[in-house]
Amino acid sequence: MKRNLLFLVALLIACALQAQVWKADLGNGKYKNPVLYADYSDPDVCRVGEDFYMTSSSFNCVPGLQILHSKDLVNWEIAGAALPSVLPGTEGTEAPQYGNCVWAPSIRYHEGWFYIFYGDPDRGIYMLRTQDVRGVWSEPVLVKNGKGLIDPCPLWDENGHLYLVHAFAGSRAGLKSVLAVCELSADATRAITESRIVYDGHKDNPTIEGPKFYKRNGYYYIFAPAGGVRQGWQLALRSKAVYGPYEPKVVLQQGETPVNGPHQGAWVDTEEGEDWFLHFQDAGVYGRIVHLQPMVWESDWPVIGKYGEPVKQYHKPKTAAEWAQCAPAESDEFDSTALGLQWQWAANLNPKWYYCDAREGLLRLFSYAPTENNQGNVRASKDMMLNIPNLLLQKTPAPQFTVTAKVRFAPHEKNLGERAGMILTGKKSAYWELYKQNDGIVLSLKSELLNMAVTSVEPKQWIWLRIRFAEKGSCIFSYSLDGRQFKRIEIPVQAVEGQWIGAKIGLFCTRASQNNNDGGWLDVDWWRITE
Repeated sequence: MKRNLLFLVALLIACALQAQVWKADLGNGKYKNPVLYADYSDPDVCRVGEDFYMTSSSFNCVPGLQILHSKDLVNWEIAGAALPSVLPGTEGTEAPQYGNCVWAPSIRYHEGWFYIFYGDPDRGIYMLRTQDVRGVWSEPVLVKNGKGLIDPCPLWDENGHLYLVHAFAGSRAGLKSVLAVCELSADATRAITESRIVYDGHKDNPTIEGPKFYKRNGYYYIFAPAGGVRQGWQLALRSKAVYGPYEPKVVLQQGETPVNGPHQGAWVDTEEGEDWFLHFQDAGVYGRIVHLQPMVWESDWPVIGKYGEPVKQYHKPKTAAEWAQCAPAESDEFDSTALGLQWQWAANLNPKWYYCDAREGLLRLFSYAPTENNQGNVRASKDMMLNIPNLLLQKTPAPQFTVTAKVRFAPHEKNLGERAGMILTGKKSAYWELYKQNDGIVLSLKSELLNMAVTSVEPKQWIWLRIRFAEKGSCIFSYSLDGRQFKRIEIPVQAVEGQWIGAKIGLFCTRASQNNNDGGWLDVDWWRITE
C-alpha cells in the first residue's frame, strides 16, 4: 500500500511538471491565441509533409536559431538549434551582443534540404542548411556581405532561378522602408546579382521590413509588415514579375481587437489544403508572442484572420497526423547529460561553464570571470550583471507563472568574489544572489531599487529560490530553507523587456577574477515552472 501511494505521489509530481503553464489547445477542437505565449520573435514556418518547422530571431543567444516542430500549428516542441555554440563573426569574444547578430530568419525546404537564411545587421546575410533539423547544420555561409542587410527570404522559382528578398536596417544602412531582390547561385551560397529595390514604402507603408517570398497562380508575393512593431500592420505585395512593379494591400491589422501590431510572420498550407498565417504580437515584457490566423484567398489576394483582423479563438487546423497537447520545454530535472533545449546562454558558449551530472541528477555551474574583452556592447545596459557571458537563460512561457529552483552554493575556500543564484533579466536585472561572507553564505535580493540581505545559510546547504510572475511582469521573490515554507519579499520587482526581446529567467555563477587556478560552483537539483 505504501509503495502504491509513493508511486501515485511520484506520478502526480511528474504530471504537474509536464503541465503547460499556457494552454493554447482548448481540447475541444479549438485553440486560443497566442499559440505560443513566449518570445519567438519574427517567426517563419515551412511544411514538410505532415510536419511543420518554425524558427525565429535569437539575436545574441546561444544556441541560436532554435527550431520548433509541430503537426497541427497549435502545439509545438523544441526540436533543436541551428547555431549550437558560436555566432558567426563574433569568434574569440565572450561579450554578450545584445540586440545584434541573428535577426529575422526564414526557413525553407528544397530538394531534400532544410535552409535557413538570416540577416546579421553588421555583417550581411548568412545561409546554413541540413537534411535533419534535429541534427547538425552546416557552417554558416556569408551569402551577401554588407551592413544593414536584414530579413532575407529565398524563393526557388519554376524557371530554375533562385531569388532572395531582403530589407534594410536604417541604423546600419542609412536607409529603411524599402525592399530589394537579388539572385543567388544555384547552390544558394552567394549573390550573383546586385540587389534591386522593388518596393518603396516611405509614402504609404513606412518601416516596411521582414519580407517573406512566395509564388502562387503566376503571381510573385512578398508578405511584409509595415508601420512599426507595436502599431503596424501586415501587407501583401504582388506582381507578375519578380522585380515588380508590386501592388500593395493591407491584409491584417489590429482593428477592434486588442492585438497590436499584428504582423511579420509566415504563410503555410496543410496537406488538407488549408492556409494559415503565423505572426507575432509585441507583448512588451513577455516579448514577441506568436499568433495563428486562418487564411483564405479571394481574387488572388490573401485574407487573414476574420475579415483582416486577428481572431481570439478558432477551430484547429485540419491535419491527418495525431498530435498530443504540448509546449516548448520549461522545467528541467537535470537528469540528462545535456541541457534541455529551452536553455540559451547570453553569449558564445564556453564548455568550461557547466557540467550536466546525469549520475547525480543535477546541473553544476562553475564560477567564471568575464575576460578583459568582455565589456558588453553599445546595446548593453550599465547593469554589470548583463555583461556576464555565462548567464543561463530561458524565455518566459506565460503571462502568469512561478519558477522555483533548488540550489546549493559551494564557493572556493579562497574568497574569489564568487556570486551565484537565480536571475531575471531585461534591460535591467533583478536576482537572488548567494555569496560568501566569513565562513557562511549570505542570500540577498538585488535589483535597481533593492539591495537587501535576507538570510544566512551554510556552504553546500540546499536552498529553494523562487520568482512568481503576475500580470504585466510584476514579480514577487521568495525563498525557502526546507522546500515547504517560503518567505516572501513583499516589495514587488517589475520585470523589464530586453533589446528587441522579452524578459528572461535563469541562473548564474560568476566571480570577480580569473586569477585563481580553480573556483567554486552552484549545484542545481531542479528547475520547475508551474502555474
